[in-house]
Amino acid sequence: MSKFDVLCIGNAIVDIIARCDEAFLVDNDIIKGAMNLIDAERAELLYARMGPAIEASGGSAGNTAAGIASFGGRSAYFGKISDDQLGKIYTHDIRAQGVHFATKPLGGTPPTARSMIFVTPDGERSMNTYLGACVELGPEDIEKDVVADSKVTYFEGYLWDPPRAKEAIRLAAEIGHAHGREMAITLSDPFCVGRYRDEFLELMRSGTIDIVFANSDEVKSLYETDDFEDAARQLGKDCRIAVVTRSELGSLVLSDGARVDVEALRVDEVVDTTGAGDLYAAGFLHGYAQGKPLHVCGKLGSLAAGLVIQQIGPRPLLSLKDAAREAGLI
Repeated sequence: MSKFDVLCIGNAIVDIIARCDEAFLVDNDIIKGAMNLIDAERAELLYARMGPAIEASGGSAGNTAAGIASFGGRSAYFGKISDDQLGKIYTHDIRAQGVHFATKPLGGTPPTARSMIFVTPDGERSMNTYLGACVELGPEDIEKDVVADSKVTYFEGYLWDPPRAKEAIRLAAEIGHAHGREMAITLSDPFCVGRYRDEFLELMRSGTIDIVFANSDEVKSLYETDDFEDAARQLGKDCRIAVVTRSELGSLVLSDGARVDVEALRVDEVVDTTGAGDLYAAGFLHGYAQGKPLHVCGKLGSLAAGLVIQQIGPRPLLSLKDAAREAGLI
């Protein structure tokens, strides 16, 4: 029996979330709906201009790990922080949520990463991320026994930005596959896909990656087409399992030539879309690790995503296990 259901690897980032209007994005040259990489100077500037904010440990894969734990799953996380105040906050938060986290912190510089997330009235989030300590994640941070003892290792496409992280992921894939485990990736955002299109396709077509998570914009960017159905068909051919989220249109799962369409959870009000894709992946992967049919995995993903967009912040505020039990999914 595996010790962990899912190991998540990503950029360990403290999220600083504030509301703003559309004009704020324009005035500060922020690309709406994207993850904008920034330097330390711009991070200080945007932080000074933010309104009242919520601070919480985040990062895409970290959110997924927390979501899996909320479902009652056994999750682990690798992510680089620094031995500073934000690093201590991050460590406390993720461990308190039931996630195994033992990555050795840096001595103090560069500092722990932070992301200023601006949420507009339509619930869309625009992220401005200073990677800080994240760029130091490398092969030495891969705990071989944890990879070998995790059913699935899931990582975020954003890790292709810091160069040494690529080496870490390829090492994890070698270890995982040698022990009969599976590898999964989330494509992260269309701009990330644009930067690394050829490399992502190589990861899929070589079998380094078994499961791919993407949203409709990311999959169209991957295949450089405006035709969603054509892009989805191509993705289905390039990997063993493809999962594509489509906001209010739900999601689809492609595997071995079969297609499963999953409805989105009906919600009364979209408050903040931060973490929606991360929590969808948490629900899907939790179900997958438990051996659930793919349509049930998709429903668990829709449930988690639908609940998180009705709150402020990317981490679940209630027990996803209880919500799934109430919905008759576990």
